[in-house]
Amino acid sequence: MIKAHDQARAAGSALGRASTPSSNDVLLEVKGLETAYGASQVLFGIDLTIGVGEVATLLGRNGMGKTTTVRSIMGLVRARGGSIHFRNASIGGFAADRIGRLGVALVPEGRQIFPNLSVRENLVAFASNRNGTTSPWTLDRVYAFFPRLAERANNMGNQLSGGEQQMLAIGRALMTNPHLLILDEATEGLAPLVREEIWRCLAALKGSGQTILVIDKYVERLIRIADHHTIIERGRVAWHGSSAALDADHGLWQRYLGV
Repeated sequence: MIKAHDQARAAGSALGRASTPSSNDVLLEVKGLETAYGASQVLFGIDLTIGVGEVATLLGRNGMGKTTTVRSIMGLVRARGGSIHFRNASIGGFAADRIGRLGVALVPEGRQIFPNLSVRENLVAFASNRNGTTSPWTLDRVYAFFPRLAERANNMGNQLSGGEQQMLAIGRALMTNPHLLILDEATEGLAPLVREEIWRCLAALKGSGQTILVIDKYVERLIRIADHHTIIERGRVAWHGSSAALDADHGLWQRYLGV
């Protein structure tokens, strides 16, 4: 299913592939995704499958197409080719707000919280139960998950530190009770202690059964959380496999991630 260069395909075969969920368990399925900005094509046949309850990653150096893949899934940029299915329904060509209402929540690169709204207002503005759960994320539940947000409930968004803004961005996404949570550059620019807090939160969300797609550069932490990984190189899938497979071959890290 995954398109890759011959070298990457050989490496993947040697390491073993991550298992693919059965059709009934697939939440998101992307096949042959092609996306361009004007005359400049960025994605060349991206394949990605995420099962219900899985944590998956998109890895690669800057400028390789990770954010464009996410933007294509979210309907923020229109794909030129391929297909995107969410919960067994085609969402290719849907507007971003419609995709959000279907239960896909994005924590965007740069956080993009509302600076002139309080922490509480940022959260309640997005309150919804899009996955129909009987135990939804509420304001109190988000405050319990991120105690710092409770302490700063009346602070404006522009009065928060970078780490607090990231917590707010995650809390805002959780308030929609999404089927799929996407985090683009989950810990970029955060202090080490704050990064650790974000990792603990992601592990807790996985433990609760939340399906997650995450972009980040800290591979050594992602392999502890994620079920499988997709490495993108120049708009193509260069490798796909499990955390165990990625951990076993640090040559992949050097070849594709520059770490």
